[in-house]
Formats: sequence, structure tokens, C-alpha cells
Amino acid sequence: MGRRGGGDPGRRGERGRTGQGAALGTGHPNGEHTVSGRPLTDHGLLTGQRLFIAGEWADPDLGHYPVTDPATEETVGLAPEASPEQVRAACAAARDAFGPWSRTRPEERAALLGRAAEIIRSRLVPYADLARAETGATTGTARALQVGVAAARFRRYARVEPAEWPVAPQLNEAGPMGGAAVMSALAIRQPVGVVTCVTSYNNPWANPAGKIAPALAMGNTVVVKPAPQDPLSVYRMAEALAEAGVPRGVVNVVSGRATAVGEAAVASPDVDMVSFTGSTAVGRRIAEVCGRGMKRQLMELGGKGAALVFADADADLAAAVAGIGTTFSFYSGQICTAPTRVLAQRPVYDRLVEQLAAYARRLPIGDPRDPATVIGPLISAEHRARVESYVELGRKEGAVVVAGGERPPLERGFYVRPTLLADCANDMRVAREEIFGPVVTVTPFDDEDEGVALANDSDYGLIDYVWSADIARAFRVARRLRAGGVGLNTVARNMEAPFGGFKQSGVGRDVGVHALHAYSEVQSIVWAG
Repeated sequence: MGRRGGGDPGRRGERGRTGQGAALGTGHPNGEHTVSGRPLTDHGLLTGQRLFIAGEWADPDLGHYPVTDPATEETVGLAPEASPEQVRAACAAARDAFGPWSRTRPEERAALLGRAAEIIRSRLVPYADLARAETGATTGTARALQVGVAAARFRRYARVEPAEWPVAPQLNEAGPMGGAAVMSALAIRQPVGVVTCVTSYNNPWANPAGKIAPALAMGNTVVVKPAPQDPLSVYRMAEALAEAGVPRGVVNVVSGRATAVGEAAVASPDVDMVSFTGSTAVGRRIAEVCGRGMKRQLMELGGKGAALVFADADADLAAAVAGIGTTFSFYSGQICTAPTRVLAQRPVYDRLVEQLAAYARRLPIGDPRDPATVIGPLISAEHRARVESYVELGRKEGAVVVAGGERPPLERGFYVRPTLLADCANDMRVAREEIFGPVVTVTPFDDEDEGVALANDSDYGLIDYVWSADIARAFRVARRLRAGGVGLNTVARNMEAPFGGFKQSGVGRDVGVHALHAYSEVQSIVWAG
């Protein structure tokens, strides 16, 4: 999303000092050791992760690069740099595996996904420790919302869903095409084929799981290209799938910082579909390549969620403040669904700004390993500089920095304080562009029509929010918003509801049964009688 970078095949990671404490994970894929559920030090991830191609752990042609802990700036482990040839080999392996895998019984595929879910759940702590070290997420977030959600997503698709349904019979009169007949029909969902999954850096567990699990459930095979900033967790997921019994070539994982890695994974003639989570800019480039080959696409792109707070919201604004405040605390604002663009009706504008500022100031920021920490670091020094440049841009555009806007006094780590920009106009870049950090803008509005107009005056349309005690108005406003989802007095989600965006926020829908639809084609079988 935005400059999430995870989807950008060419984004380079930050380099840092080597340390052993953060290197956690499992397994033989790293060369020397087979270790389940125990820390790996310099004898594990720091000796170099291998690629996963055609059921084998392969040494990367182009060596390794360091993955940096954004909290300590130390090296978590060494990630493999695949060559374009290795990426194409992974795509070819997925193509070879597609036929047999697509013909397996849905019950067999579901059972495998169930076993993978249990393996991941059994290694929650070491997997979450690695995720925390790679991403800077707090321990609680890494356990519950990264690894925990990944296990839940594999479990969700470990059940057989109906893949065919009858179509109402049609009476055809006699004509050039034949005699009169009753034509029956059956619609059947078929797998698309080989799916390239390009995943984001903000959640190296839940995001890949949300692509891999429904794709496999439908009988597709996958080539996963994880974000260069935190690919090690995705290799742990591949390890769990291999242990669960996934056949050779059904799941492949290739990584690297070079643009050529992502390009090869998208452009390969063996690939039928690309599922991408990342910035709108990179999404456009991928769509151009897919268009040349008529490849199917599922794109979850940028967001600039509007949060409309009406004057009749709850008396103390507590629910609105807590919901909007998740932009500061959840992944340090590195999430596409965040309510980053607050639109406050004038009677509550000053009070809302005051309470949001107070909320931002009291959030503990620091070491993600500390249970008291709420806000961890941004993913890299590069991304921190980008977020800081937006804060400075907001000042120049006339916004008032009410809270934050500077770095906390920490010796190491890519931290920035949660920042609130008030008195913003909707034409300011800080109110229009995805910052992808703990930065919230606030803009006043007078009446419902103006609030809706401001919310819809955006290039994005992923998820918007409405806070109002008048539920009839909340639903009325929601129906007028040009967004793929709308939260009414909440930022929580229903994980069976379709997820995706309007406008430049994406193409297609996934989550729940809708993900099975996304990773399938519909075939019609017609017969007389």
C-alpha cells in the first residue's frame, strides 16, 4: 500500500549491524540445522535462508542480503537473492504441479490446509518473535494479528465450500440451432492456474496466508514473492506447508530486492493470475504486464480512509477517538485500512482535535518486545524519512502540528512519534496522498452533504468510517461513500465480508468465500434435458 514497499519488487531493504538476539525461526531451509520452535542464532538464519522451489530448498544464485530489525537496526537474518532464472524455474514448477494438484479432491486440499494451520499455531511464539524482529510489530500484534491471523486463515479454508450450482432451465423454441428443447446448465468454479502472490511488508504472515490458503483451496498452485524487507517469515510459512505435506511445486517462494525478481514472477508465461498487495503505483505497472497477457488480477492497493465524525457522535467522543487512534498504534500506521483522514463536523471539531492529540501523546513508544509498548518503529530508515517529509510538507501547506512531528529520544530504531495535523484542507497533499505512517489529518465540515463530498473527493476508496449516534444517518451516509467498505462506529472488520477497493484502491474482492471466487474461473456446462 502506498509506499508499503512490500509489493514493490525493486525496493531495497536497510542495512544494519549484525546481532544474534533477533534471529528467530525454524528449520532445515537455512542449511545446517533442523530446529522446530527454538531460536536460531548465527547457526540458522544468519548463515543464509534458502529459496523454496519445486519442493526443494535451493541456494540463491545471487547470494544473500541482510534483513534489518527496525527497532534495533541489527541484522535479523540473511535473505536469499533469487535470479530471474530461478524465479522462472519456480513458475515452471508451479505449472507442472498444477494439473495433479487441481485434480486432487477438495477434501484432501482442505485437510492439508488444516494441518498447516495447526503447525503454525503450534509454533506461535518463535514465529511471532521472528515477525516482530523483521517488522517492528509489538509482541502482542505479532502473535495475535500476524501469526495468529495466518493460522486462522489457513483454518478458514480447511473446509470444503460448494463449487458448483445449478442454473434455472431455459425453454428454447425450435430454430436454426435445433429443435425445441429444455436447456439445463451447471455453473462450476474452476481454478485459475498458477498464481503469483506479491505480498506486503506490513504483515508477512496474514497477508501471504490470505492469498495462499484460498488459492490452494481452489486447486491453484502459487509462486510467492514476499516483500524484501521481511521475507524470512514467509519461508517459515513455506516450511509449515511442506511439513503439512504440500506436493512438490504447489507452493514456491522466491525473494530478492532487485526489480527483475518481481518482474519475472509477474511476466512469466507460466503464470495465469497475479495477486498483489502494495502501492497503487506498482499496481499500475503490474496491471500493464498482466494486460498484455490477459492475466487475471487481484489488487489490494492504496488507501486514505475518511473518518466522518458527526456532531451527534457519542457524547464524549471516546469511540471515535479510540477508533481513529488505531492509525497511531496499529502497525505504527503502516496499514491501508487506517482512518487517516478525519472529517469532523464543526460543533465537535475542536474537542475532537484536543482529544486525539491527548490520545497520541500518551501512547507508549519504544521496544516492541516490551509488553507496555504500543507504538513500534517504522519498517526502515528510508520509510521514516518519507513519513517525516510528509509532516514537514503539511507544515508548509498550512496544517497545524498539534501532536508529534518529531522522533522520540531513542538511540536506535526507525521511530517517529504519532502525529496529528489539524486545520487541513482537502486539497493538501497530506490529506490526499497515502503517507503510510502514524499521521492523521483533520478537516472540518459543516453539513452531511459537505462531509460526504469531502470524503469522496479522493483518488482512493478502500475503507471509510462514520461515527454518528443516528444509525439511520450512518447507513445513509455509508451508501453515499465511494469506498469498498464502510465501518459504522467501529474500525473492526467482519472477516467474511468482501474486502477490496473502489477507484485506485484496487481491483477485485477477497476474504471469506469471496477469496475463493477471486481465485477461480466460472465454467458453464449446458445440456438438453
